[in-house]
Amino acid sequence: MGKPSKVNQSGSSDFFLLGLSEQPGEQPLLFGIFLGMYLVTMVGNLLIVLVISSDAHLHTPMYFFLANLSLTDACFTSASVPKMLANIHTHSQAISYSGCLTQLYFLLMFGGLDNCLLAVMAYDRYVAICQPLHYNTAMSPQQCAIMLCVCWVLTNCPAMMHTLLLTRVAFCAHTVIPHFYCDPSALLKLACSDTHINELMIITMGLVFLAIPLMLIVFSYVRISWAVLGIPCSGGRWKAFSTCGSHLTVVLLFYGSLMGVYLLPPSTHSAERERRAAILYMVVIPMLNPFIYSLRNRDMKEAMGKLFGGGKAVFLL
Repeated sequence: MGKPSKVNQSGSSDFFLLGLSEQPGEQPLLFGIFLGMYLVTMVGNLLIVLVISSDAHLHTPMYFFLANLSLTDACFTSASVPKMLANIHTHSQAISYSGCLTQLYFLLMFGGLDNCLLAVMAYDRYVAICQPLHYNTAMSPQQCAIMLCVCWVLTNCPAMMHTLLLTRVAFCAHTVIPHFYCDPSALLKLACSDTHINELMIITMGLVFLAIPLMLIVFSYVRISWAVLGIPCSGGRWKAFSTCGSHLTVVLLFYGSLMGVYLLPPSTHSAERERRAAILYMVVIPMLNPFIYSLRNRDMKEAMGKLFGGGKAVFLL
């Protein structure tokens, strides 16, 4: 039996994304649903950025990182959904070799940046609640800028390295990916050459993008819980916890869906389950974030009212 043929890595070969469904009758419905979700995601997240940047009262560390999180969410979703919509509209499943690697790079970078920003936001709440006297020093504009730059470096370098390492991999002629985006694990299953370095890189990125930020978040909230439970007044405890509610909701949704993909035993994995989890953390959660951070936030409501000339920001409220 001959060896499997390999694709030409010059970029002339295509991968084929199976998408969310192979049933032709379901494609118009899927296109309408995901186009609507994408538009809501973009408008909601960019509105958060606009509101925060236009109101001086929101120029604080917490809202600085929220604006960056919203911008990252918009970019994260834009790395996959437009291509999926284009494929549905054109009745095509193809994505070029270079397009697949480019999409993979941006998904890894913005997905990792999401994790880092959630960790930094947890640290911000920890300092505000547990060390309020040091808050102005620990979260000064210079320190915030440094933390943001560190997040960009920590996510960009591994994402770029993993993408460059994939250029050394030879893929078999069967280049069908059972997802709506270029999933790194699915890509390696199509390889005809050695992928040990690439698999090691995925483990490394899992530590950098998932494990370390999650440990920092858990540590921050453990310390916050101890500090808040020590407040004698129940009203004071509620006020302290209320400043963390939106962030904690996003953390639980985001990491819960990621763990549903990457931390379950291999025997429980299925393409359908992975697609559903990917939709949750790549499409649904970025769409919900503006609502989660705005519905119970008086400062955001007031800023939106000012932005719209004193009217009510009915989109998010």
